[in-house]
Amino acid sequence: MERRGVRRSRSEEEEESYFVSMADMMVGLLFIFIILLLYFALQFRQTTDTLTSAGQTRREILETLKERLDKRLKPYNLTVRIDAETGVLSLPNSILFDTGQFALKPEGRQAVGIVADELAAVLPCYADRLPGGPPCRGKPVAANKIDAIFIEGHTDSDPLSGGGVLRDNMDLSALRATNTFRQLTDAHPELEQLVNRSGHQPVPILGVAGYGERRPVPDAAGTPDQIKAQNRRIDLRFLMVTPRSADGAAMSRILEQPR
Repeated sequence: MERRGVRRSRSEEEEESYFVSMADMMVGLLFIFIILLLYFALQFRQTTDTLTSAGQTRREILETLKERLDKRLKPYNLTVRIDAETGVLSLPNSILFDTGQFALKPEGRQAVGIVADELAAVLPCYADRLPGGPPCRGKPVAANKIDAIFIEGHTDSDPLSGGGVLRDNMDLSALRATNTFRQLTDAHPELEQLVNRSGHQPVPILGVAGYGERRPVPDAAGTPDQIKAQNRRIDLRFLMVTPRSADGAAMSRILEQPR
């Protein structure tokens, strides 16, 4: 009887030890899960704060440019439009190009030259620069940087006629954007010294895109001719540097640690 009691006692002790070990392991796993959850929550909060701050900086850039450009372009009866949510500054096409043409009109070159003046004055405080690039004047260098500015050409929905070097509205919009880019950088070559250093090597922030009639103004209103006039435009689309997720790299480092 005593032997049976001893065996039963040992069996109970082994079962109890097993359950204690399982409980300890579950507590450890729960602790690790909580730590990881807190880590990712903190990363999400930091990323959200950074994105919000970058959006506010972009709004500041657009509003500053609009205020300065509206004053200087008033003699040309030209008013720029901004969309702070999408980061777009729009220049109406009326003063820039004749219908179906991609060469800037004389008054269009003057207007784009004024835009170049203001970009050269404002952008250096929001972008990195190559040696010899334009300095930031009058205010501290912003923490949030510009990733890219796309000079975008847009047309109305009327099909292109006349043939020549242009195949369709896509060609027309791309050449208009390209000529606007060249006029900007001819007026202020230092704009090409503004770069984005968020990658492995610095790259220019200015770029070109043409969309033809495929991106009409969402809130355009008026008669059909007025809506078409609003769709014919040059947009400057501002993109800000956004934080890159390091979660994958961080987890890889954790997994690669010697055990």
